[in-house]
Amino acid sequence: MLNFTFHSPTKIHFGEDQINVIADEIPADAKVLLVYGGGSIKSNGVYDQVVDALTDHTWFEFSGIEPNPSYDTLMKAQDIIKQQGINYLLAVGGGSVIDGAKFISAAALFEGDDPWDILIKQAPVKKVLPIGAVLTLPATGSESNGNSVVTRNGTKLPFSSGLLRPQFAVLDPKVTLSLSDRQISNGVVDAFVHVIEQYLTYSVNGKVQDRFAEGLLQTLIEEGPKALNAETKDDLAIRGNIMWSATMALNGLIGAGVPQDWSTHMIGHELTGGFGIDHARTLSIILPAVMKVKRTEKHEKLVQFAERVWQLTDSDDTVKIDKAIALTEDFFKRMDVPIRLSEVGITQDNVEGLLEKLQQHGMTALGEHGDISIDVSRKILEQAL
Repeated sequence: MLNFTFHSPTKIHFGEDQINVIADEIPADAKVLLVYGGGSIKSNGVYDQVVDALTDHTWFEFSGIEPNPSYDTLMKAQDIIKQQGINYLLAVGGGSVIDGAKFISAAALFEGDDPWDILIKQAPVKKVLPIGAVLTLPATGSESNGNSVVTRNGTKLPFSSGLLRPQFAVLDPKVTLSLSDRQISNGVVDAFVHVIEQYLTYSVNGKVQDRFAEGLLQTLIEEGPKALNAETKDDLAIRGNIMWSATMALNGLIGAGVPQDWSTHMIGHELTGGFGIDHARTLSIILPAVMKVKRTEKHEKLVQFAERVWQLTDSDDTVKIDKAIALTEDFFKRMDVPIRLSEVGITQDNVEGLLEKLQQHGMTALGEHGDISIDVSRKILEQAL
């Protein structure tokens, strides 16, 4: 196991009707900016619950944060923060809203000349506004980590800081009952690939991390399709297991002390930026191709994945790996997401443009070994066709 420092200060309030804890978690004298997306929280009752909880607080609101939050949209919140003296952010929504709140928080107290430098130059984040979160769409794990991804002019740029971990997060499975099947599918697949990126690398004898990761993968495989089944989709136990799995997938625990990949995400970001494909759907397309192209380098962990997650017992490792990849693709199909670029209208003609974007964004040495060059990314994209 590699050396690591693990610190997860986010307080989690999990379960039904927990939104009222906001009243006690946010300081009474805080000036709160409630940030949210397109307004679905008003139709599903979450907004009213949040407003009730903020009755004794001074608060304002900022809406319109998009999926893959836009830099230009997020910067509009700065005027409200300055005019009203905002000193606390409450993000209510899915990963994009919480990611957006993190950038708003960092930009508000940025000491440089241009907050864009946080993204384009990875300028250090030294001061932030505190953040609380009410999660409505389990997927990204943003509610308990310091990571964020912001989009500008078709380019998705990540940044992170431990200072941006929400101080608290409310996880009420009941609020996920209003999600569409597409949102459910995207969330489960996103969480699944988050786990894979930290697990399917090479062994450093991180047994605790591996067992945690395998348990999360199996839970998502078992519960994900049930959340799409008309007979079981309203089962709060199923929704709760998915919600907690998505949070645990990316709060830093299973990635502590082990190598990480993230090539699927980096290549996937270019598909979203260039073609507007849902983030999770880029992952379901690219991951199987990464498994196939990098099967030699990932051999040991692919065999472990086959044996422990899929319970495969074939004596031949090659057969086991082939079956494990096929079962992963089948799981994605059951979650109703694509597994080939052709399913989303992307052809060989688009590959060079995607590679140019990877080159432009410095994504030339991806993967746990840093050996996924532009040429290897070409093989991955062509395998995904």
